Amino acid sequence: MSIRMEVWGRDALFTRPEMKTERVSYDVITPSAARGMIEAVYFHPGLRWKIDRIYVLKPIRFTNLRRNEVKDKILSGNALQAANGTAKEPYIVTSRSIQQRAALMLQDVHYVIEAHFDMTENAAPSDNPGKFQDIIKRRLRRGQCYSQPYLGCRECTAHVRLWEGGEIPAIPETRDLGWMLYDMDYTDPTDIQPMFFRAQMVNGVIDLTDCEVVR
Repeated sequence: MSIRMEVWGRDALFTRPEMKTERVSYDVITPSAARGMIEAVYFHPGLRWKIDRIYVLKPIRFTNLRRNEVKDKILSGNALQAANGTAKEPYIVTSRSIQQRAALMLQDVHYVIEAHFDMTENAAPSDNPGKFQDIIKRRLRRGQCYSQPYLGCRECTAHVRLWEGGEIPAIPETRDLGWMLYDMDYTDPTDIQPMFFRAQMVNGVIDLTDCEVVR
């Protein structure tokens, strides 16, 4: 069973992993980000979401912005030493670690995400597809979510609701978007691998139902 979720926001930043220092966004939302947004509204171990299509409703526009980030990470070794009573700090001092970085972000984005779910072995005997579909639709209509959905970065707040309309007015643009992150392969928790696909936007629609995924 499938659902259509409308997503929009003022800013978005779906960071390209090949950009090491400055953040540069993909042209559109990635399938993994789309899945994360749906799971923010409704996650259950008895189902697994899969993105079928992404509809782009507004022209792709970029803007430059300088953002404050921290340059350091909390190391497990420092935390362990601090727990043993040494002078190591098990936290980040923002005033000492802050750093300004440029970001190429998307501006004024609007999508419709079409997705379906498959039942997993973790579903209870009383669970069924109709039950899950009713729950996700009800939550989208009421604006309920487990965590605030965001467009790539947490400061890029997303607004979501159930797409109740008929035909989706995608932009009349066809573009080769190049290689894009599809999702992460969690088959081996000790060796999580990224998966990529060649994104093609045809008349504003990215069809993922039969795309080739490479690792």
